[in-house]
Amino acid sequence: MITAIVLIKTSVDRIPEIAEQIAALDSVSEVFSVTGTYDLIAMVRVRQHDDLAEVIPGKISKIPGVEGTDTHVAFRTYSQHDLEAAFAIGLDN
Repeated sequence: MITAIVLIKTSVDRIPEIAEQIAALDSVSEVFSVTGTYDLIAMVRVRQHDDLAEVIPGKISKIPGVEGTDTHVAFRTYSQHDLEAAFAIGLDN
């Protein structure tokens, strides 16, 4: 699974509506409304790199009110859940 973090600039008067439209897309797992340079951050998860083009410029960027995106593709994913599982290998409770 390939994960992309998409930083999104939007029309500020439509942030909630745009966030809901992005969150409704199949490959989008979460959308966060944030402070700072960008208005939204979307987590996109796809099976192949080519699928990113279908989702980000093909769907997200075409939503009315989306003014621009900046995409970061994750090399590796770390989470608290993964770390706990790794440390528990071979331990008996």
